[in-house]
Order: sequence, then C-alpha cells, then structure tokens
Amino acid sequence: MSCCCESKGCNEGAKVLAVIFDLDGTLLNTELDREKEEKKRLGMTQKDSAAIIVNDYELPLTPDQFIKEITPLYRERWAKAKALPGANRLVKKNFVPHCPEALRYAKLESSFSLSTILFQFHHSSKKSNCCRFEEAAKKICVDAVNCLVIEDSLVGVKAANAAKMKIVAVPSRREADCHGLANVVLHSLLEFQPELWGLPPFDDWLDNTLPIDPIHLSGLYVSGCLEEATENATLVFPDQAVGLYFGWAKVDTDGNFKILVSINIDFSCVGYKRIHVYLIDANSDLKHKQKMQIHLVGYIRAWDNKEFTSTELEKLEEYKSIARASLDLPSFTCL
Repeated sequence: MSCCCESKGCNEGAKVLAVIFDLDGTLLNTELDREKEEKKRLGMTQKDSAAIIVNDYELPLTPDQFIKEITPLYRERWAKAKALPGANRLVKKNFVPHCPEALRYAKLESSFSLSTILFQFHHSSKKSNCCRFEEAAKKICVDAVNCLVIEDSLVGVKAANAAKMKIVAVPSRREADCHGLANVVLHSLLEFQPELWGLPPFDDWLDNTLPIDPIHLSGLYVSGCLEEATENATLVFPDQAVGLYFGWAKVDTDGNFKILVSINIDFSCVGYKRIHVYLIDANSDLKHKQKMQIHLVGYIRAWDNKEFTSTELEKLEEYKSIARASLDLPSFTCL
C-alpha cells in the first residue's frame, strides 16, 4: 500500500511547517465498529449524523436530545480507546520549534488530553469540506500549502487535497481509495518517515528494530497462525497494525517463547486479517489448537504483501536472528 515518496516528491514544493493529525481512526483505535455504520453517515458532523439516525430508526427524540443521551456513552468508550501502533511515538516526537502540530478532533467537541496542541472546531459542514483544514492552518498561523495532513479516511484526504495540503494517508481496508489523492499511503504510522518531508528524523531505532507500545493478542495457535478462540469470530485489531513484529508468546503452562509475527491482510477472503507466528527458539512443535497469548514489543519492517515461503527461508531466519538478538535487550523485555 505504501506509495514511493520519490515518485510523488514528498519534500518538493512548499516546505512543511505544520502537521495536522486526524484523531479517530488515525491516532486512536476508535473505529473497529465503523463497518457497522451506514456509509452515508461517515464524515458528517455530530448533529447531521444524529438527525439521520433519529430519522432512520424513527426515534421519539430530536437530534439534540439524541446527542444529549448518547454523549455520555461516547465519552465512556473514548476513555477506553487505545492508541494505534506508532501514534504515541508520532505525537511524542514533538516537531516544535521546527513544526507546530494541530490535532483535528472531529467526533466530540470537547477537550482531550494529548501531548500536542489541541484545537476545537465547531463544524457546520461535512468532513469533506476543506474549510476544516484551512481553519486548522489559520489557527496555527501557517499557510495551508505548508501543512502536512495525516489522515485515515477518504473524505478527510479529499478535504486536505482540496485545501492544497500535503497528505499522508493511513487508511483501513475500506478506505483504500485514498491512493490517488494522497502523496503517500502507509499501512501503519510505524512506517512514517518525517525526514522525507524535511522534518527531523526519528532516533529511536535500535539497530534494525523499533521498540513499540506493546500489542496484546490472544487466540488459538493453529498450524503456525493465531486464530480467534471462538468459531465464526474475527481477531479484533485494526487494519493499521500490519507489519513484521517480534515479541513473546505464552502457551498454557509451557512458559514464554520468543516469536516473530507477521500481521497482514488477505483481501481474497472474509476473514481477511492473518497473523502468522514463527517460533524463534522453541525446541518442539506446539500442540494443535493451543491457547496462546502474544505480547508484541518490537517492529522490524512494513508489510510487503508476501508470506515467507520455502524459498524465502533464508530471509525468515535472518529476521528471526534480528528478533532473537533484540529480545535479549532490556528495551524488549517480556511483559
């Protein structure tokens, strides 16, 4: 999914002086249930969306009454929202004084605690309207052409494009149409390279690996893959978590194992998310359909839409060696 920066000219044209982040679906994992929403409501303001819900379900409420009733539930859910892989790293990488940051918070019009600059916007138009991004640029006293937008949705990408801003899209599978409008399309925020935009580079890589906020998964270990523990269910993790990781696995009472994990997307089937688990130092094969808890603590590279076949065993062993060495370091201790 990644687009080549060289062909698009990431650092060509106007210099990037500010970064504008989307929040839900880009920095925070708040959109796992979004596929259940009606497509016509995506990108709308809260009041417009409420009006459609009230009408569609024939609720005995006005849109304002519905908002009043539903807001406490939203707040409770948002309090439990987790950062997407790479989000904390990106936000904590304070580009100031080189680059002011703005957080565009579109879902709830209230304050939110993050280590970046937060601006509140009271929208009267749909998310596709470029005025939001122009307003954000105006708030931080930067011209729109000098802004870099990091977005997950097609409507947000269209808005930023209309505002003549540079765009990094980190879309889910259902927002894959972002390719033609964004300067760069990434699978994960972990792939973001600020130096390609003339911004200070990250300096947190340890040799060939990157420490990450732990990703916790659990399921059944079946023939080298992690599968959902219950029938007809899917593993709950965002599309923007794909890549090659390493960490620790706990299997029943057999202790902890060092593992290399490939998280990818298979567009050919309904259960499109795939988690391949490669044991690094295990001396024996695990039992079929054994319960497994996974704690991923490091990242190696982006997903390249390929699996490790028998002809690529040498490459697999190379990645295992990298992961093995890193897992012996204090930065990647078992949690």
